[in-house]
Amino acid sequence: MTVAALAFYLFAICAVLGGLFTVISRNPVHSVLWLILTFLSAAGLFVLMGAEFVAMLLIIVYVGAVAVLFLFVVMMLDVDFAELRAGMSQYMPLALLIGVVILMQFGMAFGVWESAEGAQAARGAVAPTDVENTAALGALLYDKYFLLFQLSGLILLVAMIGAIVLTLRHRKDVKRQNVLEQMWRDPAEAMELKNVKPGQGL
Repeated sequence: MTVAALAFYLFAICAVLGGLFTVISRNPVHSVLWLILTFLSAAGLFVLMGAEFVAMLLIIVYVGAVAVLFLFVVMMLDVDFAELRAGMSQYMPLALLIGVVILMQFGMAFGVWESAEGAQAARGAVAPTDVENTAALGALLYDKYFLLFQLSGLILLVAMIGAIVLTLRHRKDVKRQNVLEQMWRDPAEAMELKNVKPGQGL
């Protein structure tokens, strides 16, 4: 067995076990940690396939941002998970039925799986180039699809601004900061100097 095959089986087993323990862990913090392990294992599989850009993207975005955000939210919010799990037992039969149906679908899919005749030859016919995966992807995004890439970023910016505008509510019972009032204030009116004699308080 080669090192690549051993690494593949190791990452695959870690990904499957991490996904399983993410679902069945009783502690939500442990679930997030298992989820991080699953993401790292998937990134390792992407590296083995030669997609190092997708692997680094998975680590930076999902592990570095999403999973850590989940971890902070779970640890900082005082949520009574025992109360949330109390009503889950009534949905257990339906969940088991859905699980059995999904397993049957997987079995049917793998049962009729057939490799194409020219698949192995096509994989071997790919000519290696001197340009790395990340460099080729960057050249493609910023050259051929530059306009579409910028438009997608603009759409995401508009969506972010729209979400902020929709959730912004001015309530009277919440103190808000008036930036202009702070900038235009007069130091002579904002401060008052008192001459305190030794041994006396204010």
